[in-house]
Amino acid sequence: MNAMTTGAAAFLGRYEGLRAHLPGGRTDWVAALRADAAAQFRAQGLPGRQVEAWRYTDLSPIAALGFTEALTLAEERLSLPAARAPWRAVFVDGRFAAGLSSLPPGLSARSLAAELDAARGLLGALAEPTPMVALNTMLFEDGLFLEVPPGLDAGVMELLSIATHAERPIAFHPRHLIRLGAGARLTLIETSLGPAAATYLHNPVFEIAVAEGASLTHVRLQREGRAGFQLATVLAAVEAGATYDNFTLNAGGRLVRNEIHAALRGPKAACHMNGAQLVADGQHADTTTFLDHAAPDCASRQTYKTVLAGRSRGVFQGKILVRQAAQRTDGYQMNQALLLSEEAEIDAKPQLEIYADDVKCSHGATVGALDEAQLFYLRARGIPAATARSMLVEAFLTEAVEGVRDEAARAALDEAVAGWWEREAA
Repeated sequence: MNAMTTGAAAFLGRYEGLRAHLPGGRTDWVAALRADAAAQFRAQGLPGRQVEAWRYTDLSPIAALGFTEALTLAEERLSLPAARAPWRAVFVDGRFAAGLSSLPPGLSARSLAAELDAARGLLGALAEPTPMVALNTMLFEDGLFLEVPPGLDAGVMELLSIATHAERPIAFHPRHLIRLGAGARLTLIETSLGPAAATYLHNPVFEIAVAEGASLTHVRLQREGRAGFQLATVLAAVEAGATYDNFTLNAGGRLVRNEIHAALRGPKAACHMNGAQLVADGQHADTTTFLDHAAPDCASRQTYKTVLAGRSRGVFQGKILVRQAAQRTDGYQMNQALLLSEEAEIDAKPQLEIYADDVKCSHGATVGALDEAQLFYLRARGIPAATARSMLVEAFLTEAVEGVRDEAARAALDEAVAGWWEREAA
């Protein structure tokens, strides 16, 4: 039995041992949902590199670890970073921490585990048949259940996920349901943190529904501990005239994958997916996107930048599907990588699959190093070498981050980028 098979068997064994005790485990519809996911995961297992979508990302380090469930930690022992928004939902090792959270009174924001009955018909409605979504459905314990009423501008809210355990490998699989009513607006700042020495797996799944004319800005700051793993999946359905803006910063973790599936379901829907990957020595960061243009007159933009230092590896896989009904589609995709080391590696696979004949779609990919002429120019004006390199790296990232307009989110991004570069330049 190889490591991938052993790893899958361990997760299935945990499900069999815990299924009666998981939230909703004795409720017929939840139990059926989990059982279907377990059957799917049993058939697929952990994806190996022979699976095309996982060709560049090897999960054997995860499969080899014996993950267990997190113990409940007293909330008063935790020290939280400063809040980035007026309202905050905090999850500790995948479980909602009510005593650390401050939820907005005008929204329906609560623990999914406490409100599973209200999620019937919603939970799993957008799920894709992928192994990591199946694993999440099989083992999720909690998540954020957030509904913004039609027409409400809900402002800014933070979703903070913290891993705590350093003494043994743990895994947690939060399931977040985010739904915006017609014409509603929300900015969600999601931050993931963990101890530097802790070995853990964070496997979140987001199901996001953006109703007609609504707008959701989703800023994701992945700053897991250097020994941590994150395999995140975002599933978004965008209706007519609605907008989903996603920005993801990958700046932590040993191995991380940011996978986004977005479907533009109604005319004049829009989706913007931008991001930056800051990949240090020994790290692996993978961004995989699938954008489904299913309706006419829709627009999408994707710009991803990757900076790699030391012996690191980055991956970008981006696919745009334009269905036959999606006439007058306007789609753009760009992936660029900056290698700061001869030992760094980037794998890029942009794809277009087009069945409509009245479209404007383009994609591109570039790989390069810092421009020596620009470095010389800055050094000749008295700028120290480390500062000059930092300025050029930040300039490279500008296009990816300039679309983040919320001040709190932009400040968080600037802080993360500066902190990463200071560590790498030291």
